[in-house]
Amino acid sequence: MAVWGGSFEKGDGVRITVIGGGVVGLSAALRLARRDHRITVVSADPLTETTTTVAGGLIYPRHAEPVERVARWTEVSVAEFHRLAEVPGTGVRFRPGALLRRTDRPMPPWADAVGGMTRDTDVAAPYTDALRCVSPLVNTGRYVAWLEAELRRAGVEFERRTVRALSDVADETDMVVNAAGMDAGRLAGDDTVRPARGQVVHIADPGLTEWIVDEDDFSYVLPHGDHAVCGGTEEFGEDSLEPDPDTTKDILRRCAALLPGIEDAEILRVKVGLRPHRDRIRLDREGDVIHCYGLGGVGVTLSWGCADEVADLAGR
Repeated sequence: MAVWGGSFEKGDGVRITVIGGGVVGLSAALRLARRDHRITVVSADPLTETTTTVAGGLIYPRHAEPVERVARWTEVSVAEFHRLAEVPGTGVRFRPGALLRRTDRPMPPWADAVGGMTRDTDVAAPYTDALRCVSPLVNTGRYVAWLEAELRRAGVEFERRTVRALSDVADETDMVVNAAGMDAGRLAGDDTVRPARGQVVHIADPGLTEWIVDEDDFSYVLPHGDHAVCGGTEEFGEDSLEPDPDTTKDILRRCAALLPGIEDAEILRVKVGLRPHRDRIRLDREGDVIHCYGLGGVGVTLSWGCADEVADLAGR
């Protein structure tokens, strides 16, 4: 891999390989391409089969760390999703909803970043309060297809292969972005990344106009018009991609408690993904490698904020 110093500005055409075809890698690739870098995205899986396409698509960062950076990344992403909601075909919409909580605790540090969040204490047991806001809701299947089309229009090249080590691409590029999801820790020599298995059930959307989340029970119903995503699970250390029928029944039971009647909706499909969890998200530059991984279940939420920082790091 070339070792270079100095600053690369727009037009310098630095060759950058982005490892990872999920939303984090694709967003970073688009930001880099629009600064006139020459980008190749390398993905082990088809873009339509990454963990991103399993995600429910609600924009809120949950309990991700480090808090201050997460709030900033969220704010940047929400602003970009406001713009994308006006672009046909992105799958981005803004919808009202409620985040239900079972214990009394302060407003989350990212509440202002999401925008317009209010606290409602007039809720029935077992809930203590509901945080209400109008948040971006992303149909991840449509969104990934839109991202791919934008990247191809920007001249980004794609390769389908597994990168076993960063040295595999050393002779092909000037810089690497390690956004490889579950593989990112291995590539970085970091054993703190672990899978957090998530299973969701897609049902026919019965005409829902609001999303709802039970944060403490990790149950949610997220409407996308043609389907609604019911979830979910977060099984740390589990790496099976096979849907579990008993888990499907449990998800539908919990979601019916949130929205009675949902249990009668037609089941369209069941999907499973492995979130790349790390106690603290890593985003930094180490020589000619920019690491951006460990986002767990908040990859879509933080994608544009992280992409902007990746692009800034590449220009240093």
